Amino acid sequence: MAIDASSTPDSPFPIPSASEPIIDVAGLDAWYGRRQVLHGIDFRVEPGEIRVIMGGSGSGKSTLLRHLIGLQRPRRGKVCLFGRDLGDVSARELLALRRKIGVSFQGGALFTSMSVGDNVALPLREHTRLDENTIRIMSRLKLEVVNLGGFQDLMPAQLSGGMVKRAALARAIVMDPRLMFFDEPSAGLDPVVSAELDDLILQLRDAMRMSMVVVTHELESAFKIADTITVLDQGRILMTGTVAQVRAADNERIQDLLNRRAREVELNVDDYLRRLTEEEG
Repeated sequence: MAIDASSTPDSPFPIPSASEPIIDVAGLDAWYGRRQVLHGIDFRVEPGEIRVIMGGSGSGKSTLLRHLIGLQRPRRGKVCLFGRDLGDVSARELLALRRKIGVSFQGGALFTSMSVGDNVALPLREHTRLDENTIRIMSRLKLEVVNLGGFQDLMPAQLSGGMVKRAALARAIVMDPRLMFFDEPSAGLDPVVSAELDDLILQLRDAMRMSMVVVTHELESAFKIADTITVLDQGRILMTGTVAQVRAADNERIQDLLNRRAREVELNVDDYLRRLTEEEG
């Protein structure tokens, strides 16, 4: 059973056609205090696409992700989701938009006091008027999809790391979202479990016809699942291209990332003290 939020009273706008981008970001800048962390980001995700966002620590990946899912509203530039500018929507409209997306957090973010089944069922209980029997059936179906059938009565502490990731994924897809976000899905997993999760991501995209944005620093995973890769560095997009194009890029910073080469950092004491003084002021 699919939940189509576009047909409910809580959805005041239709989902755009298949010819329009699911995500459209233009000229996005972002700051933390006086420190600018995103510089003129232009970013589009088409229907059915798996877009991987790569970059080193501090490159702006997490900040971009927070803007894409509406946790931070843009101070400059536009972030459009399903054709709607997140800077202009009301709180009610933003809630309706979020019902069309799923988010798989890096650590799983399961509620430790609730069983696996109750964790997966939570979005249905919060955002639909379905009866409890239907909710139970739907949550168990989604657990079957991620190969956790029969684990609904276990507690999160009884699961392995890979099982926690899959349970969190079941919860993220229980509302049949049109768009999925993954934050470091392979982090902390061994290579075999990581490969299984990559396969599951591809299967879900094909079976549920959803678009996906995956933030990761795992190169092998990125090259396996990506249709398109966007590489960030110091808050700027270095390039966006296919796996083959990224592998062949002649940009030194991209090759440093791909080949795990340490970046040489020159410390200018005068410049450091000036920036430190400006931040304190």
